[in-house]
Amino acid sequence: MIHTPVLPDGWSLIALDSVGSTNDEAARLADGGAPEGTVVWAREQKGGRGRRGRSWASPPGNLYSSTILRPDCPAPRAAELGFVAALAVGDLVPASRVIRLKWPNDVLVDGGKIAGILLESAIAQDGRVEHVVAGIGVNVSFAPQLAEMRYPGASLGGTVEVALEGLTRALAARLAQWRRDGFGVVREAWLAQAGPLGAEVDVRLGEGLVRGRFAGLDHEGALLL
Repeated sequence: MIHTPVLPDGWSLIALDSVGSTNDEAARLADGGAPEGTVVWAREQKGGRGRRGRSWASPPGNLYSSTILRPDCPAPRAAELGFVAALAVGDLVPASRVIRLKWPNDVLVDGGKIAGILLESAIAQDGRVEHVVAGIGVNVSFAPQLAEMRYPGASLGGTVEVALEGLTRALAARLAQWRRDGFGVVREAWLAQAGPLGAEVDVRLGEGLVRGRFAGLDHEGALLL
């Protein structure tokens, strides 16, 4: 029996067998007035993409979803939702496995990358956010191993339907926390799962790598080295 995902109250699901990009479809719906909590889910993507326009392998078997968010905040604060999304992905992972969050939005489990997160925003003329599309892909039944990947792949296990249900529930809870308590609480939760202070890290900026020692995040979410 196929498990039908149950979404949080007020959220709605658009389920597709195949799509070019769930982010593109969600952005189209958002431009048409679709409310926060509209989730576009596809069994596969033909044109999935990651940060900096990289292609994202999206064959059937893993979770590909994009959620419309309407945070009603100034444009610079939209980036905070990347930390919210990373924490929500981390909430899916069993306590028996080791999670490490890496700036800006990598989620590593047992040393392997388990998810891809891509936020795309629409900004109004007054500088406030009209909507954010939070694209989240989670390796569920298999982990792609591609030459260009900085980390080996890792997978969650279980079924896509259960992962989608858990992700939307976690995302709704983390969003509520962000709205209620502010970014400071989200920042502390993220830091609790990040690498230890003083650890050597490298960060890709453009085509280059910047190396240093991890010194935390500032109050706007910028990495401190």
